Amino acid sequence: MNIDIKKLEENLCNVMCAEIKLRPKNEELVLVETPFYFADGDPYQIYIKEMPGGIIRLTDMGHTMMHLSYENNIDKFREGTRGKILEQIKSETFISENEGEFYVDTTIEALVLNIFRLSQGLTKVNDLTFLNRARAESTFYEDLKEQLLNIVGEDKIIEDYYYEDMENSTDYPIDYKIDGKYAPLFLFGIPNRDKARLTTIILERLLRAKADFDSLLIFSDQGTIPKQDLARLSNAGGEMIASLDAEADFSRKLTRRVSMN
Repeated sequence: MNIDIKKLEENLCNVMCAEIKLRPKNEELVLVETPFYFADGDPYQIYIKEMPGGIIRLTDMGHTMMHLSYENNIDKFREGTRGKILEQIKSETFISENEGEFYVDTTIEALVLNIFRLSQGLTKVNDLTFLNRARAESTFYEDLKEQLLNIVGEDKIIEDYYYEDMENSTDYPIDYKIDGKYAPLFLFGIPNRDKARLTTIILERLLRAKADFDSLLIFSDQGTIPKQDLARLSNAGGEMIASLDAEADFSRKLTRRVSMN
């Protein structure tokens, strides 16, 4: 290799350090300007704060969570799969948290390293919003159950139900059976194409068995399901809800079918 590693290292250091600027905020805080931004273009807020014992604290002063709360329910960031990922982020990037404030305690010598370490941690926390939008399968089912329980009493719901009058019923699980006004309501959560196809098969088997039921299909994002799969599902199934984010639509269509007695 003909690359001068030392010279390359010096050039990289000069370029990266040039991207970091310090500006006094007040008598207690120094603002650290970095090349890192939220999706809406706002810069990360990172500050230097002197702590007792000569410790330097790099902190976001709680700004990251406050910024994300404008368009997200940040309480969900601490629950279920998202909560586990948040704890993993803090462990991997060596950042600490206190009531929504993310910080790293450092020495002067390790200041630059920890600026990038904290920035990396804040970037990963920010990425939890993409998990919220994309809804990985595990969080979709968690969110579906949470919304369902908020609308319908737990005593009216059977999770992972099997229609026993159908041959090999255990091969065709129904996500939820709910006491309906006129017939049992079978509710299916559909986060992806595979579940759409499985739901079509289950509904067709139920129809073949002449089961008396109504059905409600809730998608993570209906737009991601191929048209042919969606058409087959539409032929077999009942009413659909295009996205779990359509909470008002979900509540209206569900309560219209559920027995509240």
